Amino acid sequence: FMGTVTQDDFFTGTAAGLAGGTTSIIDFVIPDPQQPLMDAYQTWRGWAEKAAGDYGFHVAITWWDESVHRDMGLLAHDEGVNSFKHFMAYKNAIMADDETLVNSFKRSLELGAMPTVHAENGELVYLLQQDLKARGITGPEAHPMSRPPAVEAEAAQRAIAIADVLGVPIYVVHVSCEEAAEAIARARARGQRVYGEVLAGHLLIDDSVYRHPDAAFAAAHVMSPPFRPAHHQEALWRGLQSGNLHTTATDHCTFCAAQKAAGRLDFSKIPNGCGGIEERLSVIWDAGVTTGRLTPSEFVAVTSANTAKLFNLYPRKGCIAVGADADLVVWDPAGRQTLSATTQHSRNDFNLFEGRTVTGVPTHTLSRGQLVYVKGDLRATPGAGRYVKRPLFGPVFDANARKAALAAPKALERAAR
Repeated sequence: FMGTVTQDDFFTGTAAGLAGGTTSIIDFVIPDPQQPLMDAYQTWRGWAEKAAGDYGFHVAITWWDESVHRDMGLLAHDEGVNSFKHFMAYKNAIMADDETLVNSFKRSLELGAMPTVHAENGELVYLLQQDLKARGITGPEAHPMSRPPAVEAEAAQRAIAIADVLGVPIYVVHVSCEEAAEAIARARARGQRVYGEVLAGHLLIDDSVYRHPDAAFAAAHVMSPPFRPAHHQEALWRGLQSGNLHTTATDHCTFCAAQKAAGRLDFSKIPNGCGGIEERLSVIWDAGVTTGRLTPSEFVAVTSANTAKLFNLYPRKGCIAVGADADLVVWDPAGRQTLSATTQHSRNDFNLFEGRTVTGVPTHTLSRGQLVYVKGDLRATPGAGRYVKRPLFGPVFDANARKAALAAPKALERAAR
């Protein structure tokens, strides 16, 4: 991503997840512009063979022609891909323009697959980046300046509007600001099936990190959307509490200090990404359940069950029941640990939550009934993870189809003259 490769591979990343209680992941395949989707997908499948936990893929739609239309069908019907990713940012690289969004959303609806969007207006981001550099503002403090909340909110609203017109459900990834959360809430209040994801980091970290006197520390926090002023964090918690935001993730994408230093003279060249897969459950329990923001049942919903339901894996995943996959976490709600890069299982040299002492820790993790983590002893095995096919046409598609049938346009019959 952005010309470099993450520190974690599919083994170390999924192993870190198992240590933190995350037993399955959905990564995303990112084809280069003009690259056939199936070629990119097969590349990612090859990389993922070493995964220690179960995995699936969102496949990004980075360009459009009839071959993309065809490959989406092959991925859906033959490979069990029931979601497609759209980057509305990263101009001159992987940005999906409105034509691509409309065509891909329409095809997703036909296939019974969920479109997901990274909501940032790429044209505005590009313009702001050029303006800031022209002003001589080239350090990591410029990163959030180039991606203000309005840029995210506009893109979220645009994607939601396109989905509404086409009658397809939509999932907005890593919602970071109050304005984007409000766009989702407004759409849901109208009855539209819109779903929002929030990252653990966006719930806990504010934009002051970009003004840190140590440029390397500031650069280590560069991800998109960026961390926001503190009041946005409370808005995101309210979104989870109200049910207008539904899932929590990390966008785990680790780059070391040397990689981040590629942008020391130009903030727009800093590889975007942070870690967090190992810490996600503990930091959300600590900041959510121990503070009364979430109940334990709500915690389970936003960290596991809701994701399984939205991507049509429930009750195989996200559920404790006969016939489910026995992906289990034994949780100590009073256990404490201090998070640090020196003790994490990720390969990276930085921990987003460095020095934070949290209450609530996993003591045991089981993947399909096998103990893979026991009180600090990680027993992850390369290649033990399975690729998980996800069925098409989750329950929301039937509901949307019934709604669309009732509202279908009809020609007006007029008397002949």
